[in-house]
Amino acid sequence: MTLPRAIIAEDEALLRDELAEQLARLWPELEIAARVEDGIQALRAFEEIRPDIAFLDIEMPGLTGFDVARQIMGRCHVAFVTAFDRHAVEAFEQGAVDYVLKPLTAGRLVTTVARLKERLASPPIDVSNVIERLADRAKAGVEHLRWINASRGNAVRIITVEEILYFKADNKYTLVVTRDGESIIRKTIKELGEELDPTMFWQIHRSSLVNVNAIDSVVRDIGGRVLLKLKQRSESLPVSDAYSHLFRQM
Repeated sequence: MTLPRAIIAEDEALLRDELAEQLARLWPELEIAARVEDGIQALRAFEEIRPDIAFLDIEMPGLTGFDVARQIMGRCHVAFVTAFDRHAVEAFEQGAVDYVLKPLTAGRLVTTVARLKERLASPPIDVSNVIERLADRAKAGVEHLRWINASRGNAVRIITVEEILYFKADNKYTLVVTRDGESIIRKTIKELGEELDPTMFWQIHRSSLVNVNAIDSVVRDIGGRVLLKLKQRSESLPVSDAYSHLFRQM
């Protein structure tokens, strides 16, 4: 009997590897034939490998998981990887599309693996109507990041956005600053600005975003520059002229 093969398309390397490791434990017969980081690579891997299953992150650079699913639907079983529970649960309730929630949990993955094993007994079905409905709802009701995976030393931390005081670009990384320290991620300030709730995180400089709930006071230094003092950190954050208007009424 031919063993099933899968590809994983997920733009966060740590999550990509974690999903592969958990699948190896829960479904050792499943061969992870490729791990890729964007939608375009996912399509290339699909055409080269013709896997039985594709785990697709909904929010990927280049092509989204929805875009990829549209092109491979009916030729491959699909399981979406998503942090946005509302969209995934609707598809799951339709009984047509499987999903994995971020952060990964063994319980959810056990259910997904069991369903996929059952589906492999039948040819992949075309659920384009479900995909279109989910894509339309995603556009109509944008959901924002609720948590991130960030590295601190050799550990990977799951940090809720409420814990984050500010983000600051640092060379090719971005610092994630919380009350108790700093971690790093590879997302850019621009990407974070598009994914975070704009009523909670304000851009104050081309290289930084601040959680408005973390601001204690607004002051000007001797040169007239606007600075933000924080409630739970001793450093002050400079506000560039382009964003100083945000604090004129404070």
